[in-house]
Amino acid sequence: MNQEAVAERLEAIATLMELKGENPFKVKAFTGAARTIEGLEGDLPALVAAGGLRGIKGIGPALAEVITELVTTGRSGVYDELKAATPAGLIDLLEVPGLTPKKVKAIHEGLGVTTVGELEYACHENRLVSLSGFGPKTQEKIVAGLAMFKKNQGQRLYSEVIGPAEELVAAIAASPGVQRVAIVGDVRRRCEVVGGLELVVAGEGLTLDAGHLPGVAQVTEAGCRLDDGLAVTIHRVPPEAFPAALLMATGSRDHVAALAERAASQGLRLDTTGLWRGAERIEADEEGIYRELGLSFIPPERREAQHPIERPVPVLVDEPDLQGVFHVHTTYSDGAASLEQMARAAQAMGFRYLGISDHSQAAVYAQGLTPDRIREQHGEIDRLNAELDGIRLLKGIEADILADGEIDYDPETLKTFDFVIASVHSRFGLDEAGMTERLVRAIRHPRVTMLGHMMGRLLLSREPYALDVERVFREAAEHEVVIELNANPHRLDLDWRVMDRALELGVAIAINPDAHSVKGLADTRYGVGIARKGGATPERVLNTRSLNDLLAYLARRRERAASMGQ
Repeated sequence: MNQEAVAERLEAIATLMELKGENPFKVKAFTGAARTIEGLEGDLPALVAAGGLRGIKGIGPALAEVITELVTTGRSGVYDELKAATPAGLIDLLEVPGLTPKKVKAIHEGLGVTTVGELEYACHENRLVSLSGFGPKTQEKIVAGLAMFKKNQGQRLYSEVIGPAEELVAAIAASPGVQRVAIVGDVRRRCEVVGGLELVVAGEGLTLDAGHLPGVAQVTEAGCRLDDGLAVTIHRVPPEAFPAALLMATGSRDHVAALAERAASQGLRLDTTGLWRGAERIEADEEGIYRELGLSFIPPERREAQHPIERPVPVLVDEPDLQGVFHVHTTYSDGAASLEQMARAAQAMGFRYLGISDHSQAAVYAQGLTPDRIREQHGEIDRLNAELDGIRLLKGIEADILADGEIDYDPETLKTFDFVIASVHSRFGLDEAGMTERLVRAIRHPRVTMLGHMMGRLLLSREPYALDVERVFREAAEHEVVIELNANPHRLDLDWRVMDRALELGVAIAINPDAHSVKGLADTRYGVGIARKGGATPERVLNTRSLNDLLAYLARRRERAASMGQ
């Protein structure tokens, strides 16, 4: 097992232990070990082979034994025993938004519920309100979670699909007789949530063999199914039809329909076999098809119903454009890696600056920074900036927006930061007027540089909170507050569907990974995909600026705040 798989299995063990009612300290030990392994630098198998696990803080002999077994055999006796002793339906219940292992355990023991269907029926009969620690409001939230669970069944996060997809494409491309292969559908369009994986394969003789293709568990009539249950649809086409099949299968349905309609208006026919003028196929690659239709090429990310095909697409932001990122957590709060580890990892990725923004003191659950800890961290940042070449660490904070819209910390403390990200981490249930006023008040604070994960959504888990998005955008534009595009694949917030409007109003965005580990820095790529879907150009993205330009920008903002007495 690789590092990521080991961390996931340790988390799963902790969850099963909690369902069983194991000692909370034991559960916490496995959860902590999962975070430690996830943030570990270097080669885990080599560390295991050298007996180096025992020297890692928080990993005792028992945990070291479990990790060693996972790395060397791919299995865990502890996990297998716990899973065998846990009704399968209880694990399914954990997929319902809002249900924690503690709540699932209470529902199972109090009502005998073991499946999603039984839970839904129990809510229908109003039985959860009688359980200790629940009540009507909790039951209402669970009913809402069940509705979301049913709506999202079969859906996956883009980040969960793209890795296996790329591995499968590489294996198919190396298969005898295959000339071309490409990912299509909503994965190619870089949608944040996808329903499956589609490929177009050109050539002869492709044999789908579960024994020779990575991750393939079963061959199906449509294509295959991977080990994790992901359905893969494979469109087989002759080589000459590949460009048109690539275009048509990428979609979206509305985009393809608009292209076909435009072709028909010009006496042409566009289908999966090609672009035709009568009985003659027009030889053209994908870009050429757009050109033949009198259109500018439209990148896959922009091929959605919201984007008219006649509107020219500007040069969109891409990964090489980013000079650095903000919104990075370290071991000073709830991150898994130290300041230096995060700095060196960002430097290795080619970034010129890294905005450190641990949680503020109101986030007690995340070990938010007290003023004393801020001074300690700033001292370490100064030392690292003196030692490191080629990268600059910026002193930032992810400050909680309190329920009344005030920003965590007093004015004197806020003055010590290069930038401030203001975010909501509590009281998500305010009505639209209340939440909007809360964010507007934060935006108007002179020390706020950017608004973090503005819509509050967690993909497949939590809907965005009620918000007057138009008003927030207008206030951000007026007060020159940047809106974050949080690149964590569970958030991808700002929603691309409203990003065009933010850009129209002159709002700048910042593509931030919200990284809690070295590996989390790579999540930036997912944010870039969403920025492209939203139509962001390099000029409209804060972190495409050079270090000098960025420092000048931040200095101007601090001077303005000082002139306002803040």
